[in-house]
Amino acid sequence: MDWLFTFPEFFKLNTTAIDTTVRSFAVNAETFLDLIKGGLNSFVSLVLLCLRHVPWPLFLLLVALLVWRARRSLRSGVLYAALVAAIGFAGLWQMMLVTLSVVLASVMIALVIGIPIGILISGSDLANKMLRPVLDTMQTMPVFVYLIPALLLFGTGNASGVIATVIYAVVPVIRLTSLGIRQVDKEVVEAARAFGSTRWQTLFKVQIPQAKPTIMAGVNQTLMMAMAMVVTTSMIGVRGLGMEVLNAVNRIEIGRGLVAGSCVVVLAIVLDRVTQGMSSGKGADSPNGDGGQAHDSPSK
Repeated sequence: MDWLFTFPEFFKLNTTAIDTTVRSFAVNAETFLDLIKGGLNSFVSLVLLCLRHVPWPLFLLLVALLVWRARRSLRSGVLYAALVAAIGFAGLWQMMLVTLSVVLASVMIALVIGIPIGILISGSDLANKMLRPVLDTMQTMPVFVYLIPALLLFGTGNASGVIATVIYAVVPVIRLTSLGIRQVDKEVVEAARAFGSTRWQTLFKVQIPQAKPTIMAGVNQTLMMAMAMVVTTSMIGVRGLGMEVLNAVNRIEIGRGLVAGSCVVVLAIVLDRVTQGMSSGKGADSPNGDGGQAHDSPSK
């Protein structure tokens, strides 16, 4: 009766064939993969170059202005600028710039891919049904799994980190772009078409502006998921604050790990508050200066 409690071995999936196929593809497509790797590394280097050419006082001023513009609070702007300055006081300013360059590059690529896909599936029930299982799989797959093909195809470094981060972080912006456009009042869409708007005019002048808060919420979530990959991608050679945390773990240096981890938290909080303020409609155009809300969300 043991066969009732032991699953038959001949049903076991042979993963060796998958490994052989991927390795064979990596060898045969080496030139093409090198072009992608070079392009991604150049893009990250360009973003980093731009960040490094911003003097640190101006950088802090820009942080304060962005937070003030998003939250309409001078106190918040000064507070978050001071938090970012604390990263410099910890001696991790350059590492913070490296991390920020990888995150921003990954998010920009994710948005370029995700927003058009979200727009596409918002107007097609068939595309939505076909893509939903893929998005569910991407969102629930353990993040470490993404490191394996990225490492095998692109080697260690920023390119692999960007690829893994984009795959992991692109899902929210696809889902929320589609959701935002689908939730636009049908009467508004019908009114636009009644006045002679074409399909594309209706999409870009009515639906997308109406869906902007939801799309920006997707941008916020994509950014936060990219930040969540900072330490994970350090395992495949991405430098920055994540590498500092990983080195502290390997050497069991509590203080070093705590400081580097706190810097990651500070960077994530600042990016979250800026994009969250944009998604909630806070800004100079709000009649009461807080996007129609009397106070911040209790959870924040």
